[in-house]
Amino acid sequence: MLRIYKSQNSHLVLVDMLDGLASPTPVIWYDLLNPSVEETRLVQGQIGVEIPTRDEMQEIELSDRLYQEDGAQFMTMTAVAKLDSEYPVKVPVTFIVKGATLVTVRHADPKPFQTYANRLQKANGQACETGELVMLGLLEAMIDRTADALERAGSEVDGISRDVFRKTNASATKKTRDLQSLIEQIGQKGDLLTIVRESLVSIGRLVAYHVALEGIGPRKAAKESRQRIKLIQRDATSLGDHALFLSNKINFLLDATLGLINLEQNQIIKIFSVAAVVFLPPTLVASIYGMNFEIMPELQWRFGYPYALALMVLSAIVPFLYFKRRGWL
Repeated sequence: MLRIYKSQNSHLVLVDMLDGLASPTPVIWYDLLNPSVEETRLVQGQIGVEIPTRDEMQEIELSDRLYQEDGAQFMTMTAVAKLDSEYPVKVPVTFIVKGATLVTVRHADPKPFQTYANRLQKANGQACETGELVMLGLLEAMIDRTADALERAGSEVDGISRDVFRKTNASATKKTRDLQSLIEQIGQKGDLLTIVRESLVSIGRLVAYHVALEGIGPRKAAKESRQRIKLIQRDATSLGDHALFLSNKINFLLDATLGLINLEQNQIIKIFSVAAVVFLPPTLVASIYGMNFEIMPELQWRFGYPYALALMVLSAIVPFLYFKRRGWL
């Protein structure tokens, strides 16, 4: 899919592909979403640069993600899609800035793209006359979306913390089953925070690279762009620190949950161990009177059988009372 945006009265307007290319008004933003070969060739012909393929966008080397070619800046970052779902995914997004034109290439649809595009097209929306400003606006929208996700994750982590350290009189089996469910939640939050941190780091690198090129280029960045870039860098850094804090808290909760599960399992093993010790003396008494000796006075005694039963009960009660007094039961 190809969306073409042009500037009209300092605001972006979505235009039809054929009318937009035929019009003499310069295009501000080409938005390629899962582009076909024809759409890719069309944009390449308009801006005069080669658009990276999906495989090239997924390269992790910094030189393959941030470079300059044919007078254009190629900047690929890691974005996060499906933040509202249980399984968010990271996707590469490429920004190509050449002159006043921006080309975005993506094979997923992160929500900030459509949200920001709708906001720009409003009559009272933010003025945007260059592709660079569109790129900065998209980065700001993605950071805002990430901040909301971190805020929501922080609240959920606090809820998990309360569940882990709550006082309950539930049985060991029930509590252990609840702790296993908490481990799954902790794992999901850990994956989310890992993806978010990677995205924030990539945004910081992208902005730093763009600033470096603007500083050595033929023109300096406009004052508005410099201020917005500083805000983006500061926000990305602060959110990265917050994500790191939540990651450390998640690791602590994971260790605490595993420790509680071990305690519950040890408690169960202790009960079996105490039970084995309690029933050991009666077993010894029963074993003695189960031997086939010719001379065993109690066998000829009228009260021998009740005596043996009483002896077994007494030998079980005494260890039980001892362990209970020591607090082992």
